[in-house]
Amino acid sequence: MVGLRANITTMQQEELNIPAENIEENIENLISQEDGPVEEAAVDTAESSILEEKEAEIEKLRAEVAELKDKYLRQVAEFDNFRKRSAREMLEMSRTAGKDVIVALLDVVDDSDRARKQIEQTNEAPVIKEGIQLVFNKLKSSLQAKGHKAMESVGLDFDPDMHEAIAEIPAPDEKSVGKVLDEVQKGYYLNDKIIRFAKVVVGK
Repeated sequence: MVGLRANITTMQQEELNIPAENIEENIENLISQEDGPVEEAAVDTAESSILEEKEAEIEKLRAEVAELKDKYLRQVAEFDNFRKRSAREMLEMSRTAGKDVIVALLDVVDDSDRARKQIEQTNEAPVIKEGIQLVFNKLKSSLQAKGHKAMESVGLDFDPDMHEAIAEIPAPDEKSVGKVLDEVQKGYYLNDKIIRFAKVVVGK
């Protein structure tokens, strides 16, 4: 750059007869005009590149945060569903914990009902009849305390969700068509869930 400046100065002095101090000043102005915009453009380009990198990094972090938030919400929802399902299952288990025992006793309940009807028709001593009735009532009340309940069927419409039709007989009137006329085996509920369907005779 110094050699160039010297050559230009000599040439201009010889050809244009311009004072040396003016030539130096013009050369400095030219150099500053040429170098300034180039340096500023380089700085602007570097700053733009840095900003783009920062923006890209910010977008990446935002995407990661959104993904983690989505995973967190999904896990919270899954845990809540698991908790509710477990609570329902525990409630169901507690309500039907003695189901097998009660089902096994249903035949005993049927025999008790038949025996009670027979006792009512006999001439046994009142004390004996009262004692037997007391035992039957105790059994019935103990089962009811556990959620056991007899199903009422006679006179109601036949419902395949509750009844098992074992026979059909001519109905005595039109109103009795499709209704339960007789009950061969009583149905039972346990906490409002059917544990045995009623075996019935249906009018046709």
